[in-house]
Amino acid sequence: MNPHSVIQSVTDRIIERSRATRERYLDRTRSAYGQRAQRSILGCTNLAHAVAAESPDGKTRLTTTERPNLAIVSAYNDMLSAHQPLGRYPDWIKQAAFGAGGSAQFAGGVPAMCDGITQGQAGMELSLFSRDVIAMSTAIALSHQMYDAAVCLGVCDKIVPGLLIGALTFGHLPVVFVPAGPMPSGISNDEKAKVRQRYAKGEVDRAALLESELRAYHAPGTCTFYGTANSNQMLMEIMGLHLPGASFVPPGTALREALTREAARHALGLAASGEHFTPIAEVISERTLVNGIVGLLATGGSTNHTMHLVAVAQAAGVQINWDDFAEISTVVPLLARVYPNGAADVNQFHAAGGMACLIRGLRRAGLLHEDVVTIMGHGLDAYERVPVLRERHLVWEDGPRASSDASVLREPEAPFNPDGGLKLLRGNLGRAVIKSSAVASEHQVVEAPARVFDSQKALLDAFQRGELEQDFVAVVRFQGPRANGMPELHKLTPALSVLQGMGYHVALVTDGRMSGASGKIPAAIHVTPEAQAGGPLARVRDGDLIRVDARAGVLEVLGGPTWQDREPAPFDPREASWGVGRELFSVARAHAVGAEQGASFFQWG
Repeated sequence: MNPHSVIQSVTDRIIERSRATRERYLDRTRSAYGQRAQRSILGCTNLAHAVAAESPDGKTRLTTTERPNLAIVSAYNDMLSAHQPLGRYPDWIKQAAFGAGGSAQFAGGVPAMCDGITQGQAGMELSLFSRDVIAMSTAIALSHQMYDAAVCLGVCDKIVPGLLIGALTFGHLPVVFVPAGPMPSGISNDEKAKVRQRYAKGEVDRAALLESELRAYHAPGTCTFYGTANSNQMLMEIMGLHLPGASFVPPGTALREALTREAARHALGLAASGEHFTPIAEVISERTLVNGIVGLLATGGSTNHTMHLVAVAQAAGVQINWDDFAEISTVVPLLARVYPNGAADVNQFHAAGGMACLIRGLRRAGLLHEDVVTIMGHGLDAYERVPVLRERHLVWEDGPRASSDASVLREPEAPFNPDGGLKLLRGNLGRAVIKSSAVASEHQVVEAPARVFDSQKALLDAFQRGELEQDFVAVVRFQGPRANGMPELHKLTPALSVLQGMGYHVALVTDGRMSGASGKIPAAIHVTPEAQAGGPLARVRDGDLIRVDARAGVLEVLGGPTWQDREPAPFDPREASWGVGRELFSVARAHAVGAEQGASFFQWG
């Protein structure tokens, strides 16, 4: 089936816009194709260093340079629940690779920080830049030229995009992404949110809040709401970098182990020495990236990916922007209701039919490009199948023909909304994105006076003093990449939710982020240009009438142009320049581009 005309039109525009940069990327990358074993170019001293710690059998395999060698790049640490299961993977991968006639070495680790831990703390100001650090760490891991393919082990917010950006700089290598899977369902997300709101109002104490949070986040595995971490997994599958059906299989299960071992075998089979050479540069194309945007919109995925996908695309020589997201959103229906877009979690989404059902429906509606390369070959047929164990053997069988729970996952013929879960806002305040799928229809338009704050803490202090019990638009500025690294401001959600629950019309406008868990408060986020880069937010003052309109896609100050003649408010960089390692990121803040350009400090040629 040919893609929908709008999908094709946007894709054609991206291809034309990217022609020069994509050609340069592919020319550089393809010049490294076809080498039988990467390590064959190393001198004897180089190779001796690389195999010194190997077993005798391992040394034999690696020094003959005839068999493929697999790089393991991992974000393992045992503090983060999502990454703790990865600790066992390297041994499984090495065993599977050796059994398949190849070898595998742990090439390197990358940092993995958790936004859930750093929310509202100074460390959150390192979070977004950690993506680019992870990309560089991935490049360092692969720089020894010992490897013929790679497996990347990672799950959460900045980790998967960072791994992918780093892997794309080694575009001549085949790469398979390997997830960990979600933790078992805990208390409902609605119950968790209610306790947070009661704590914000002072109705329960810290002990009650901690008990609630421990019941929500309670086991190894990914957090079960549909934030950036689980949006990452959806993207890796719909873009063809996961084994089919791998995204949401729980950790600690026989199926999870079998999929991990198979990922190693499969990656070896994609190496240049085999019959199915599939470098990652051929997988991540303009069409693949459009498929990722479609999946993100159809599931109401994380707003963070309006930056991450842009940065990933740039690493592959492709230029995408928010206009592309907005136009695709007009024809992609919302097919999933997973918290914060609904009451369900990702385990319920998986049980209702999950990725196989989603991909089947989107293909049937002509909303996905079929002319794509994946780690499974050409096209998306394999991704309508699901992995199962039959007599301890991993096989793939036909996935569900339709959703088993229409309250969680629907068919394109009967969507939750006729358009996607993310919207682009434009106006005299700049450009921003909003997660409209999480906002009730009666809150989609807010027109109210501004209350301006230069920090998250200042807003919360005003809330505690009882100064915000009114209709207002909270403008929280100097939160962009160049100001303080663009932290998530999710700590504002309980307070603003309390005010909305009291009947006030409230909205948030910020050049910061609101996280993949953007909730029921209308939030115009990632405002570009940011205040620190001369953006209009620096000229807004208390009392200015602001309109946030998710239906019409409008973000503006009302009442004439005179406000634009004001002197911009000054920014004091001292608060964001030191403590918790922030001293080390001054170069990143100085060179970061805007949110719509990917918020990266890399300079792509």
